[in-house]
Amino acid sequence: ASAALDLREEQVVLETDRYRISGTLTLPREGYRSRLSDYVNQRDREFFTLSQATVTALDRPEDSRQSSFLMVGRSHVRMISSANDGSDVQ
Repeated sequence: ASAALDLREEQVVLETDRYRISGTLTLPREGYRSRLSDYVNQRDREFFTLSQATVTALDRPEDSRQSSFLMVGRSHVRMISSANDGSDVQ
């Protein structure tokens, strides 16, 4: 139970070459790697795990699907930002 208290959820938007994905990323609440930039720049992280994700094709914005759990390969991510910073990517 104490491990769950040491985590926080952040709404993020990321893009690959073909998709825009919005969802919830779980991060440490405090300390090392608690900032989004520190977390995504970990060299040993191969995948980003998102919950409650919406996947939208960039070339077909009307084509989207929901996923309760999604793993995205780090090497495919071209852009990632916090969805809560007021600069929602459109």
